[in-house]
Formats: sequence, C-alpha cells, structure tokens
Amino acid sequence: MKTNEIINLLPAMFAGIALGIIFFGGLWFTVRKGLDSKRPALIFMGSLILRMGIVLMGFYYVGSDSWQKMLACLVGFLIARIVIVHITKKDGQTKTRFIKGVSDES
Repeated sequence: MKTNEIINLLPAMFAGIALGIIFFGGLWFTVRKGLDSKRPALIFMGSLILRMGIVLMGFYYVGSDSWQKMLACLVGFLIARIVIVHITKKDGQTKTRFIKGVSDES
C-alpha cells in the first residue's frame, strides 16, 4: 500500500475508535448502573439496542464504499476495546463482581 492510501484510511480508523469508545464505554456504564437498578433487564436491553444501533449505523456509514475502510474501522473498534478494558480494569482484579449472594464457593 502507498502512504497516501494509508493516510486515506486513518479517518475510518479514528471513526472506529470513536464507535468503540461509545460501545464499550456505554457497556461499562450500563453494567455499573444496571446492577443497582430496580429494572436491570430494561436498562441492559435498552442499552444493547441503542449501542448496537449506533455502532451498526457508524460501520455502515464509514465502510459503505470500500472494504478497506470497513477493515480500518474494525481495527479502530478493537483498539478502543483494548484501551477501555485496560482503563476500567482495577489493579490486580481477577474475578468479576458477584450478583447478590451468588458465589463460586459450593
């Protein structure tokens, strides 16, 4: 690939990063707020539908004219996933939080 072609793919990759931040940041926010809610199923389903809709429309808009832009957008999306997981993970965290008394001890 030529340098000019790579530079043309950078906006698609940055769009993928933005979509990933919206999706995975929204997921993190939903889990934090949804577990303490009176209606967690409504919050989780609403969040899923909203986040998926935004991401699918974003991917469709960014990658509609070439598969290379779609791939660059996907790479940016995965980069955002790695960054969000790294940011939201607490130091030394190995297990997830248990929900209301359910544990792995039997």
